[in-house]
Amino acid sequence: MAMAHDDPFEDLLNLEEKFYQDGYRQGQEDGVKAGRAEGRGLGLEKGYQKFFESGRLFGRAIVWANRLPSAAKPSQQTKGPETAQHALVTATPAQSQETQGHEQYQLPPLPNNPRLEKHITVLYALAETESLSTENTDEAVNDFDDRLKRAQGKAKIIERMVGEVSGKSSHAPESLGPNKTKLDM
Repeated sequence: MAMAHDDPFEDLLNLEEKFYQDGYRQGQEDGVKAGRAEGRGLGLEKGYQKFFESGRLFGRAIVWANRLPSAAKPSQQTKGPETAQHALVTATPAQSQETQGHEQYQLPPLPNNPRLEKHITVLYALAETESLSTENTDEAVNDFDDRLKRAQGKAKIIERMVGEVSGKSSHAPESLGPNKTKLDM
């Protein structure tokens, strides 16, 4: 008769490995579930922040375009690809009865500068929300981020050209915090 060499203590010796494998498997399953929910929440938050910034820049481009001297004279014909964009941003809203009795304020016109007009046109094209992709692919996200960074750069150039300071300046002393200087960073 052949005697099997089963060790009665083998299950006890492998108990730690069994608990480790069970814990690892359960952790993987929980991580997949939690990771999807957390990833979706983070994606929605970041997407909102990016589109909010893009919309803010688009609004500024429209305001700057309406302040251009060429926008104030709709009878003046501009030639080139900017004509369609200027037609979109130069439309003036009809005056409602509510605002007829109130004093209206207007922003001062911008200087007549072809470079400034070109920068505003490029900013408008970069920040236009209709042409931005909402796909969740690496290429689309990289394109969106690139356009947003370029639009932010154009906005800074325009701010400096017209002498305006954005309220969202990252190098303002208040953003450094108490008792910090730029040298501490």
